[in-house]
Amino acid sequence: METEIIEGATVPVTHSWAHQSTVDLLRQQLAPALRPSGLCSGSGDLALPGTADRYVPDLAVVPTELAVHGGALTPDRTLLVVEATESSSADTDRTVKRRRCARFGAPLYLLVDRQERACTLFSQPGALGWTRVDGPHPFGVPVRLPEPFELDLDTSEF
Repeated sequence: METEIIEGATVPVTHSWAHQSTVDLLRQQLAPALRPSGLCSGSGDLALPGTADRYVPDLAVVPTELAVHGGALTPDRTLLVVEATESSSADTDRTVKRRRCARFGAPLYLLVDRQERACTLFSQPGALGWTRVDGPHPFGVPVRLPEPFELDLDTSEF
């Protein structure tokens, strides 16, 4: 079983089939834009320098050249971090991970809030959080991902 370290606490990573289905739908929509751009998606470790914390995002997009070398990446080396909430960890995805990904420079953080049935895209990270927030958009409303993706995510099946 995978684990994360969130604010110093070791937390098991567990996901329902409904959660996995949502992440799979996202992966399918992103796939056509990835390989031609030299990118890949996965759920590898993200390390937060200067802390003991280590996250396992539900989905992250990174340059393929970084993924093949193994080991944890830092959020600033990603292009997109996605968290789809589970009822047991929704507050962590909504607050702690979102705040820490901004602090450590993830350019985009997509929160797929399955309990609230809405998606929010956070961008332009800074030391005090995200300076741009697009959403929340109810499921069924497309969510526009900026460069390098330039695509509208279909959220109707989430």
